Amino acid sequence: MVCLGNICRSPLAEGILKSKVDPSKVLIESAGTGHWHVGEQPDKRSIAVGKKYNIDITQQRGRQFDKSDFDNFDEIFVMDNSNKEDVLALATSNADREKVKLILNEIFPGENVDVPDPYFGGDSGFENVYKMLDEACDQIAARLN
Repeated sequence: MVCLGNICRSPLAEGILKSKVDPSKVLIESAGTGHWHVGEQPDKRSIAVGKKYNIDITQQRGRQFDKSDFDNFDEIFVMDNSNKEDVLALATSNADREKVKLILNEIFPGENVDVPDPYFGGDSGFENVYKMLDEACDQIAARLN
């Protein structure tokens, strides 16, 4: 799960998907394309909306996406087209590029819809992002379970 700073959208996506699968059988992590929040806890608003739905993301810490992630993960879900471009720029093969997917294409196939970044908005933006990610993660979990 990849977004820009790894404090809003991707930590929620990580927590949501972990709640829908057996995390001992599926490795799920999140990362950001930027380095600004490495080592930091998710945004308090992401933590709050997760908690509202009984998902605890307080143990997560921000990290930056790295080329080695292509070797460690079968699928790389990005939150928006800008992050997709940044991740694809690090790909070294067609196999790497094929792993990169827009997460909302899970519920809007081929539409290339972005998960809006709620960072500069109010709490309702985090609620809306949660609902989008929850629906997309239902589709992903159905394939993984």
